Amino acid sequence: VQLVESGGGSVQAGGSLRLSCASSGSIYGTLCMGWFRHAPGKEREGVAVIDSDGTTNYADSVKGPFTISKDNAKNTLYLQMNSLKSEDTAMYYCAANGLGLRYIRSFGWWGQGTQVTVS
Repeated sequence: VQLVESGGGSVQAGGSLRLSCASSGSIYGTLCMGWFRHAPGKEREGVAVIDSDGTTNYADSVKGPFTISKDNAKNTLYLQMNSLKSEDTAMYYCAANGLGLRYIRSFGWWGQGTQVTVS
């Protein structure tokens, strides 16, 4: 399975972006899928995940402004990011087939990342 992210870019604080992650294979029934981010000088962290049954979980720092969703028919994962802050600046990665938000190493499939810069 290949995951390809898109939708990153530069935005002013308070703005919005929508990230997409297209899968080359079916995501129906896949274990947890999610978004992770890696900022310079920081460890990679979980942002949001969604289980096969649609249950979602978010990092405390993004609860409210960020929404994760998926479209099984299109094999695509999304992350709607509103009210962006400078601290949201990072490389954002899509990942699949994992156990949950805190179990980053459990995710077996990763995209190449898309840069989000908030100024």
